[in-house]
Amino acid sequence: MCGIVGVVSNAPVNQLIYDALLLLQHRGQDAAGIVTQQGRKVYMHKAKGMVKDVFRTRNMRALPGNAGLGQVRYPTAGNADSEEEAQPFYVNAPFGITLAHNGNLTNAQALKAELFSTDHRHINTESDTEVLLNVLAHELERATRGLPLKPEDVFTAVSNVHRRVRGSYAVVCLIAGHGMLAFRDPYGIRPLCVGRSADGTVMVASESVTLEGTGHKFDRNILPGEAIFVDLEGNLHARQCAENPKLNPCIFEFVYLARPDSVLDGISVYQARLNLGETLAKRVISTLPPSEIDVVIPIPESSRPSAMQLAQLLGIPYREGFVKNRYVGRTFIMPGQAVRKKSVRQKLNVIASEFKGRNVLLVDDSIVRGTTSREIVQMAREAGARKVYMASAAPPVRFPNVYGIDMPTPQELVAHGRTVDEVKALIGCDELIYQDVDGMKKAIGSLNAKLDGFDASCFDGVYVTGDINPEDIARINEARIGQEDPLEENSRSRLTIPNAQEA
Repeated sequence: MCGIVGVVSNAPVNQLIYDALLLLQHRGQDAAGIVTQQGRKVYMHKAKGMVKDVFRTRNMRALPGNAGLGQVRYPTAGNADSEEEAQPFYVNAPFGITLAHNGNLTNAQALKAELFSTDHRHINTESDTEVLLNVLAHELERATRGLPLKPEDVFTAVSNVHRRVRGSYAVVCLIAGHGMLAFRDPYGIRPLCVGRSADGTVMVASESVTLEGTGHKFDRNILPGEAIFVDLEGNLHARQCAENPKLNPCIFEFVYLARPDSVLDGISVYQARLNLGETLAKRVISTLPPSEIDVVIPIPESSRPSAMQLAQLLGIPYREGFVKNRYVGRTFIMPGQAVRKKSVRQKLNVIASEFKGRNVLLVDDSIVRGTTSREIVQMAREAGARKVYMASAAPPVRFPNVYGIDMPTPQELVAHGRTVDEVKALIGCDELIYQDVDGMKKAIGSLNAKLDGFDASCFDGVYVTGDINPEDIARINEARIGQEDPLEENSRSRLTIPNAQEA
């Protein structure tokens, strides 16, 4: 998962892009990059780290121009440790193109071979973004055939990109001296929206909160398969470039990834999480008498709306039982399970008075590996809880995600190949209640009748692009280089699940 933003304005955009990236920081903390354009020249700065650490005053001064784009990276392909693979990427022909994207190409390896043997283009990293950039550059070259660039040529190129590329991709790029291009894959798996400010500035971004937080008025979501081209005067051209587009957004955006104050594809993320809490309440009632629960406690932070709604419907007190320390470093780079466990306790501290002598229901947004859940259950018991129940606002995560959420291999997923009772035993809680897949889809889908469905592949194993098999998943996992723990939570720490033999 990553966050992207692009801007065309009549004023310098470096500070605006910086502010936008801060609003997208939850989508990626590994690296950040900004590129700006002044005339036909582009200026770029990118590095590993958080936005506030990557960009200093001297870096911002070196980013002049009235058009630009930026990205915050959470690596889902390639080398997580490589600074070269921070985005944006640049290619000098044709025109000079810089590109950033959110998503994951499922046929990147085949495209890389095709680019070398047929298109005569060289790929220098393991990043699928570089592959996507070169496919787009080749198709732009074919569409223009040496003639001046027109919006029609841009849309022809994007149509051909859709025919060649598989997977998920929300894209923003600058074409030097011409303008900004943004487009979305034919299934709309990853989000992208567009808006304007009062002075005519056009912004595209991963989430609506980015527009609102920078003084732009949300206009609309970019449609699945659609491309928009904004020239340097701020004129917006749009065209549907896919043959059979369908709106199947990633449901995990609503469960966990997106900010609660965002609206994605017409759905309020906050309301989606309230709805999940409502359907989860019904699951709890069917599993556990509410009279057995003394208090509902969320695991910070994205589970809070679901936990509040659940508590209200059950008529049970809602309490904050964990306090998060936001200034503890990431846990996945720490060697050894013992050190990781210590770091979880540094990140989350209990308010013992909310647990002592009570039967507590802990509510989480999802359970991926299970190790953090097990540690939290133990912390609740040590704080004096009489019984510890666990409820997940999402169904069991049983399958890998290949569309830009770097969930681990099936063997690392605590629910893969295990019954709920077996997961309960691993986590160590007294009862475990999961959301069901149909209930989740109805709870969120009811908020927008125009959706064709969801990509819920990590829950139901159905990959909407229709081109994924076990061999593909194995190959994609092999491409995850240098990532000991690929899904690091933004709301809290998730740790690597032990091997089955160690659990």
